[in-house]
Amino acid sequence: MGKDLLRFTEKGIYCEQADVFLDPWRKVERALITHAHSDHARWGSEKYLSHKHSEPILRLRLGKDIQLQTVEYGEKISINHVDFTFYPAGHIIGSSQILVEYKGERWVFTGDFKTEDDGLSAPFEPVKCDTLIMESTFGLPVYQWKKQDDIFNEINNWWRSNAEKGDCSVICGYSLGKAQRILKNIDLSIGKVYLHGAVENINNAFIEAGHDLPLAEKIIGTEKKDDFRKAIIISPPSGANGAWMKKFEPYTLAFASGWMGLRGARRRGAADRGFILSDHADWNGLNDAVEWSEASKVFVTHGYSSVFARWLNDKGIEAYEAKTEYEVETPETIS
Repeated sequence: MGKDLLRFTEKGIYCEQADVFLDPWRKVERALITHAHSDHARWGSEKYLSHKHSEPILRLRLGKDIQLQTVEYGEKISINHVDFTFYPAGHIIGSSQILVEYKGERWVFTGDFKTEDDGLSAPFEPVKCDTLIMESTFGLPVYQWKKQDDIFNEINNWWRSNAEKGDCSVICGYSLGKAQRILKNIDLSIGKVYLHGAVENINNAFIEAGHDLPLAEKIIGTEKKDDFRKAIIISPPSGANGAWMKKFEPYTLAFASGWMGLRGARRRGAADRGFILSDHADWNGLNDAVEWSEASKVFVTHGYSSVFARWLNDKGIEAYEAKTEYEVETPETIS
């Protein structure tokens, strides 16, 4: 792998010709960032390059004074004769695949991605390449998602049923990505929407940057219990623990996660209801991404990487498991 255009090092995925790293997990001089989740965008590098829609969250999380250059989707930037182009990954707002081109060779690093259009993120765009580096968080045939409209019909019916009983609804998902997707797609005519502070901070950063997100109220602690009757609370999973939840009683607790289809995952999260909603590609989406890329070689990173790499090899595609330090979502994280 020493002569490869991209190679895996102790600091991250490295392009030696351009002397840049893609989503490094150590401090480096120049980092190209696929999206703003903390396992892909880490503090401490001297210079960053990302899609422009990731900027508000990168500055919120890494510091407003970071040296950050941004690009549009499809805009090509050259570094020491290597061309880098960002394409939509469909994972969260601003998420990107990075196409790396040099002397006729084309590599794509997907970062995290999903192939279904969520109505909020720029939809996944297939990019043809020779070599593909991809995630496999849900790389088993058992993970096959329902259509988003069906899932949000389930969520809206759950919220409506709780409201009719006078109960509060609390739904938990990642504060960056899942929370905005929920807010954008629920039926706001059912009742009021309140946000955990962590979710509101992310939302405000996006709204200030010009993104179209519905307005909702931040929970500040001075509300009365009656204020939450018939309302829905959008919270990160961490909010489901501790005294914070007592103010919503009586409430029904739900988690939105790709893991909710697994027996026991909802129970471990102490949830009354689980909705199978993931910002990662399912089994079919992973296979589609490989097919659409027309790649002859694939490196599979976090998730069920060994299983998915073996599956691709059995199909006649040269594939390898690649060790990285990106965090693997698990049922315990309820992500």
